[in-house]
Amino acid sequence: MNILFQPYRLNDTLTLANRVMMAPLTRCMAGPGLVPTEQMAAYYARRADVGLIVSEATIIRPDAQGYPNTPGLFSQGQIEGWQQVTRAVHANGGKIFAQLWHVGRLSHPFFHQGEVLAPSAVAHQGSVPRMRELTYQVPRALTPDEIEQLVRDYGKAAENAMEAGFDGVEIHGANGYLIDQFLHYSTNLRTDEYGDSPQNMSRFALAVVDAIRARIGADRVAIRLSPGAYVHLAADPRDREVFDYLLAQLNQRALAYVHLGIFDDKLTFDYLGGHASDYLRAHYQGNLVGVGNYSPARAAEAITANRFDLVAIGRPLIANPDYLDKVKRGEELVPYAETMLTSLV
Repeated sequence: MNILFQPYRLNDTLTLANRVMMAPLTRCMAGPGLVPTEQMAAYYARRADVGLIVSEATIIRPDAQGYPNTPGLFSQGQIEGWQQVTRAVHANGGKIFAQLWHVGRLSHPFFHQGEVLAPSAVAHQGSVPRMRELTYQVPRALTPDEIEQLVRDYGKAAENAMEAGFDGVEIHGANGYLIDQFLHYSTNLRTDEYGDSPQNMSRFALAVVDAIRARIGADRVAIRLSPGAYVHLAADPRDREVFDYLLAQLNQRALAYVHLGIFDDKLTFDYLGGHASDYLRAHYQGNLVGVGNYSPARAAEAITANRFDLVAIGRPLIANPDYLDKVKRGEELVPYAETMLTSLV
């Protein structure tokens, strides 16, 4: 498994100490005002030996919130809270990207006392995680002017991330949240310039990418994508054409990496021709991050086979802050348990 521990050059700006990344893991433990805490700083610092940490998903503005106590990057207090996190990670020799997030239709007025906004007025069925008494509502479809404002807000959040000391940003375009809602036919029923064709459905995602590239440089920008619909939305075979177009466009933008968004990469999708990771590898020419319940051995095998370049590890890193050391020594990993979500260790 030595390949996991080899340095990896993302681009002229960033070289990672190894090929293991910490996946974004929503912990819902921000303080008042959605400000990161000292406890969060210590949590991330203990895992700074991985090649790159991707922060828990971080909201770009108040109506982006869909879970309790998720941190933000839109106030000065939040920026200063993140500064203590990035300083702690850097002091331990690590690198960290901020994952920028808007949940779209998966928000609830409870969090921001405002409207729930999405590409189209299509509600998600069910209730808010960790707050089961709240059921999802029918969102209001965004106007073109509001979409343009969202693009500006993503760009500002990226600037705030750099002020906070992050090494770059990962745009959360996966897992059925706002950007992903534009990319799938089940949640995008628009007939204007943001819907009804692969080019139009990709327009918002590419506008966000371009706005952030212009502000902080493409070498510090990444995006997470879920070409296979598997959570929070329904699959449609036409989705394949959207991602074919989107990935061709991303190939022209020299991003730091594309990160697959999936909980288990053993899943296959007929309209993608198999695994989502293999589909991305076939269509995206840059650095690719695989994820989805990989053991160290399976990850090393996949990287050796050139299925992806880096692997993101999630729950095992919650359970094992010393994950890399244990893998190097061949020690047994502590199994993840949901009870671990109640504390930051």
